[in-house]
This record gives sequence, C-alpha cells and structure tokens, in this order.
Amino acid sequence: MKPVAVDAMGGDQAPGEIVAGARRAAEEHGVPVLLVGRPDAIAAAGGGDLEVLACDEVIDMHDDPGASVRRKKDASVVRAAEAVRDGTASAMISAGNTGAAMASALLRMGRIRGVHRPAIATPIPVPGSIPTVLLDAGANVECHPSWLVQFAQMGCVYARSRYGLDEPRVGLLSVGEEASKGNPLVKEAHALLEDPAWRKASGGTFVGNVEGRDVMSADVDVVVTDGFTGNVVLKTLEGGMRFVERALLEVMTATDELRAAFEVMWPALMPLVNELDPDTYGGAMLLGVNGVCIISHGSSSATAVVNALAVAQEMVEADLVGSLVKAVSP
Repeated sequence: MKPVAVDAMGGDQAPGEIVAGARRAAEEHGVPVLLVGRPDAIAAAGGGDLEVLACDEVIDMHDDPGASVRRKKDASVVRAAEAVRDGTASAMISAGNTGAAMASALLRMGRIRGVHRPAIATPIPVPGSIPTVLLDAGANVECHPSWLVQFAQMGCVYARSRYGLDEPRVGLLSVGEEASKGNPLVKEAHALLEDPAWRKASGGTFVGNVEGRDVMSADVDVVVTDGFTGNVVLKTLEGGMRFVERALLEVMTATDELRAAFEVMWPALMPLVNELDPDTYGGAMLLGVNGVCIISHGSSSATAVVNALAVAQEMVEADLVGSLVKAVSP
C-alpha cells in the first residue's frame, strides 16, 4: 500500500501530536506514512526518518478556506491532496482547517462522477454497539432533497465498508417520527427515500424519520441531514459529553471517600470513556471525492492520528472509493 499523506502542520497541537501519532502508527502498526509540511518543524517534532513531502506554507484555522487553497498552493493540506491525486499517496488526513481540507480534496482530487456534493460522514459513538454514521456533518449548509438521498446512499456504502453492515438502517433526522413532521426539505427527502428504487440502489433500509435522541441509539445505522443541522448535532453532543465528564469527575473527587470509590470504579468506567472519546474514531470521512480523505478534529491527539491512519488504511484496502463510484455513477 502506498503511504497515507498526513498534513503535519494542521491542527491545534501540530506538528507535535501529529508527528507523534504518525510515528506510532508506522512503528507499532506498520502503516506507511508520508508527512507533509515544513521539514525543520517535522524534524524538531521527532519526525526522524519518516518520509517527508516538503512544503513551506500553512493554512491556519482562521484563514478563508477557498481563497487560501487557491492562494497558498504550497500549503501542507493542498500538497497532501495532490499526493493522493498524483498517486504518491493512497489517502490523506488533516486535523487542520476543515474547510481547507474539504476544498483541497475537492479541487485537487476531484469529485466522483455523479456526486451532487461531497458530505462529511462522522461516526457517533453508541456504547455497546457500533457507531452511528451521521452525514452531512458540515460540508453543505443548504441542501436539496436529492442531495440528502445521495448522502443516505453514500452513508450506506461507508457503513458497509467500515462496519460490515449488509443492509444499513437509514434514518432521516427530523423533529418527529411521523412522515408529516419536518420542514419542506425533510418532507421531500422522506418521500424520495420511501421509493423502493432507492433501497435497491443503496442496499439500505429506510426506517423513516428519527429524532435527535436516536442518533446515539442502536436503532439506526446511518442518520441523514443537512450540513447545518448535522454540525449543530455533532458539536452539541461533543459539548454535552464533555460537560457530563467534567461534572462527574468533580463530584467523584470532591472528598477522600469519593476519590477512593472513584479509584475502584475507574477500571470499569475506562472502556466507556474510551468509547465516548472522539479520538477513538480518528476523524470524519469526506465522502464523494475521488480519494480517501479523513478530516480529524482540530484538537486531535497522537492517539487520534494513530486511529485516523488505521481507518485510512482500512478504507483504502476495502476500496471505499471504488464502491462509491459503483453506487453513485449514472
């Protein structure tokens, strides 16, 4: 397998945590890695003998994505996407500016023929079960009903490739389970998803409307929505889980007695904490571009990078892009 191009300069903790994660993935798991960025910064972060694709520019978190990708042609995230386009790398990963990663992948790799708009597919943890695939999680703020239908189709392909689901259950996010609930976008998309032809084309099962409380349940495998709503849901869940984690930690360490009880309980709680930790899942997949592109959280740790590289390798070997091409090509 060709190496995975890692944007070494992208992320709140770059290049230190990014390089550390790439080294761990290469040494502990045998994932081939191509670090993209400033050689001096990568070397100072411990890049050592890892392969480096040198570039001088960086797109910061506050930069305008589209303009920066066009102006900063030697930026690390742009060069990572070009490495995939040119066949130097098999996939790309970036924890930097999300919009810039999307724009780089779309402008450099290109869109799969037949795809209306690429979508961000994010795994949402479901304790005791496989994650729910939520899309779109932020790529398309405004959508047409037909786009949501295609998101559902691509979500099924992704859930099948990553989680081995033969017939993923698809839910349409709305304000109520009844088909009559929702705005015009949801109502029109609901009617399209009920068409038996969609099931035949996607290999999935439409279970109808689902509500926000269902996203972290085992009752649905793929949840489809527009990018504005999906991003709000994602950030709300992240914030809510962090708040609960902090609140429980404060309570359980308030006294010596509670601290002692917490030490006894911690081994049993640790698997759940890991299951709810975004770093466990590595990042979100940009579906619809002509290459494997993983967009990791801006605060990604070395562990998140290790897991993102593992997912990238798995999706390349599973030929996710080839499966998407077959599913959506006219």
